[in-house]
Parts: sequence; C-alpha cells; structure tokens
Amino acid sequence: MSTFSQSANYHQDSLQARLEIDYLLDAQAIEKDDQQDVINGLNKANKSLPARYFYDSKGSQLFEDICQLPEYYPTRTEASILEQYAPKIVQQTQVNELVELGSGSSLKTRYLLDADQGLNAPLYYVPVDVSGGILQESANNLLADYPQLKIQGKVATYSQALRQLSGRFLGRRIIVFLGSSIGNFNPRECDRFIDRVTSALNPGDYFLLGIDLQKPVEILTAAYNDSQGVTAAFNLNMLQHLNHRFAGNFNLDLFKHQAIYNQTEHQIEMYLISQQAQTVTLASLDLTIELQPGERILTEISRKFNLAKMENYLSDRNLNLIQTYTDSQQWFGLLLCQF
Repeated sequence: MSTFSQSANYHQDSLQARLEIDYLLDAQAIEKDDQQDVINGLNKANKSLPARYFYDSKGSQLFEDICQLPEYYPTRTEASILEQYAPKIVQQTQVNELVELGSGSSLKTRYLLDADQGLNAPLYYVPVDVSGGILQESANNLLADYPQLKIQGKVATYSQALRQLSGRFLGRRIIVFLGSSIGNFNPRECDRFIDRVTSALNPGDYFLLGIDLQKPVEILTAAYNDSQGVTAAFNLNMLQHLNHRFAGNFNLDLFKHQAIYNQTEHQIEMYLISQQAQTVTLASLDLTIELQPGERILTEISRKFNLAKMENYLSDRNLNLIQTYTDSQQWFGLLLCQF
C-alpha cells in the first residue's frame, strides 16, 4: 500500500471514529403507517395526502430548487438571521450537545458550528432525519470541516429520536428545529410535538425554534405560486411518487397546483385540483377513488405565526423565552427558549 493510500485510509478511519449513527426506523411499521395514511386521506370527504410524500429523490431536488427562488424568502431569511446571531446564541447557551430535528443537509447548522469552534469542545452534534443517505453524507462533510466535532446521528422520526434522547444526556443540550417546519403541524400535532421536545430537555437546556411570521398575503401567496412553476412541479410530483410507490395511475396532466392563504387559520394551504371527473387506482393498496371536476386534495399546510402569541404559547409549556431574533422586515423569527 502506498503512503498516500495509508494516509487516506487513516484520515477516513479517524473521521468514522467520531461518527455514530443509530437506525431507529422500523421499516415494516413505517410502510404500514404510510399505506394507511394514504388510504385514510384519500377516502375522506375532504381529501388529503401526507406531506412526506413530497420527498422522493426528484421531490427533494425540486425543494432545493424552490429554496433558491426569488419569491421563496423563508430559507434565505432564516439563514441570514442565523449568520448574524449565531455567535450570540452560542455564547448564551454554552451547550455540549446540539440536537437538530429534520437536519437534512445541515447547511444552516454550520452557522452555529462555526460560532462554536473550540468554545465547547468536544461538541456533540445529533442530527435527526428519516433519510439515512442524506444524514450519512452531511455527517461526513461536517466531520471533515470541523475536527473537534463528534456526531451521533439518528435515522428516525422526531418522536422516536426524542423518546430515546429523553433518557440520555451528554451535558447541556439545545434542540434546534429550523425552517418553520413546526408550521406543517396543525395545533393538536404542535401540542404533541412540543410535549415531546420538553420531555427530552433537562432544566437549564435550550430550544431554538424557527418560525415564519404573518405578513402581507401577496408575499405569502407568491412564495408558494412562483412564476417559474417550480412549486407546482413539486406539488404534482407527489402524485408521481404515489404512482411509483403504490402502482398508481394518477395522470399529472389532469391536476393543477393551487396554493392559497387561509386568513382565518393564518396558513398557506397547498392543493392538487382535479381538472375533470376521473377514476384513480392505487393497485398495491387495493384503492380506487372517484374525483369530481374541481375536487381538491390537500397536500400541505404551512402556518404563519404571530410572534407574541408564539412566545406566550411556548412559555405556557415551560419553554421560557430568552431572546427573539428577527430580520429587519420581521418576516421570520428565531426564538431561543430555556426549559
């Protein structure tokens, strides 16, 4: 073996020594739940589909494209807040363990890791994602760039990871939930989620939450009805994903994307609208549905929050606000709370 090969192997071994990944997903149970959720959603009078079906390989790439669109402000706005305030957040919290729910590529997390360089060594990063491939790839990239970082990833749902974390602590912890992903939960789901978060915190630990704030309707609707049609392609691709997954015959040309802002509920609602009467089957689910012209299938909600109300909501659940960080237009907020 050449000296170069030995050096490369040693480097790779040293990276892997700082990486552990727990695979908590029960593939059979997840598959069964996935199937039942589709059957239940499409059999309802007001039809719906789980938003997780956006994310096959094509859907994931389309979402990356959405994040670069001029109309889609949330990603870049939250990133700018993190870039500006990460040093203050790190100095305030002084944690040994950073848990990120829905970590994905961990790109925005790098602002926190950059600010922490050497300050709280060793720092344990605990990314949580249902995609083992994305988690492994992002972990390898982080380990190469942050030599004092240790990673203990979890391929798991939020509830699985938080349940496991509730009995295991490596020191002072911060749980990070970015992207206003909490907006995809209805109020009841949100209550359950926050209860799970607090069960995984010890007194003195922290929770950092990103939320999309209420703003003029035209800005919101433009963000989900972009001029290039990328969001429409993203929404319609869900049907192609179902076709592939469950031997379906959705004809994408017979559906239209629509995103509206429900001003009563303060949420964006994304729909797929049937353009004519049609019969759709998902053979492997033994499911047949009839759709009428104009009938809608709800694919996602994205709630938009009032900052003061959210602060009070968290406080009522023993998450006491330490600091709120926003952009100059107050389009997005980062709430740092202590349990």
